[in-house]
Amino acid sequence: MNCIIVDDEPLAREAIELLVRRHTDLNLLGLFNSAEAASAFMKEAPVDLIFLDIQMPHTSGLEFAQSLSRNTLVIFTTAFTEYALDSYDVEAIDYLVKPIKSERFGKAVNKAIAYQSLLKKEEKEDIEGIDTEFIFVKSERRFHKVKLVDILFIEGLKDYVIIHLDGDRIITKMNLKNIHEKLPGKTFLRVNKSYIVNSLQINSFDNNDLYIKTHIVPIGNAYRDAFFDEFVTKSI
Repeated sequence: MNCIIVDDEPLAREAIELLVRRHTDLNLLGLFNSAEAASAFMKEAPVDLIFLDIQMPHTSGLEFAQSLSRNTLVIFTTAFTEYALDSYDVEAIDYLVKPIKSERFGKAVNKAIAYQSLLKKEEKEDIEGIDTEFIFVKSERRFHKVKLVDILFIEGLKDYVIIHLDGDRIITKMNLKNIHEKLPGKTFLRVNKSYIVNSLQINSFDNNDLYIKTHIVPIGNAYRDAFFDEFVTKSI
C-alpha cells in the first residue's frame, strides 16, 4: 500500500517512519508537516493509506480526513485519547495512541490491508467483464457496454469515475486505480492523480497538457516522465 505520514511534530514523524519501514506491505511516499502539504502532494500521486495526526495547526486531522475519498484509508496517530469517538465519524481504520508499539501498529496496518481488499472486491463487481475491445460498466442500475476505442479519457472524482466518450459520458462508483489496472496499459495511460487518457485519442500535447478533441487534460509532475517515456519515446 502506498502511504504517507502527516504530523506537525518532527520526532513523531520519525517514530512512525521507523514503524512503516519495518512493514513490508507498506510503501512510504512521503512525510508532511501539515494537511495542506499532504493534500497538495495527493493531487499528483495516488495514496492508499495516511497515518494522520489529529491536533495540527490550520487544518486538523479530523477536518482533513473528512475531505478524503473513502478509498483513501486513515489511521489516526495521536497523543490524545479523547478524539477516539470522533475518529469513528470519519470512518478511520484505527486510532493509535502515541507512543505506538510495533505490535499494535502491525494490527492496524493489517486491518487497513483487509479493508482495502474488501473495497477492491466491491469495485470489481461494478465491472462485470472486460475484453480486448470493450468493458461492461455499471451505472444507474444498468450495465453499459463501452468500447475501449470510444473512450477519450477517464476522470476520477472522489468515489466515482467519469468515462468521457465523444459526445457522452458515463458515471460509475468505483476507484480510478482499479479501472486503470483492468485496461490495456499500453493504450490507457495515467497522466495525473485524477485522469487516465486513451493514448489513441490524443490529438496534441505540450509539456504541461494533453489535448483530446475539445478537452484539455493536465499532466501531473509525478507522471510526466512516465508519460513521455510510454507515449513519446516508444512512438518514435
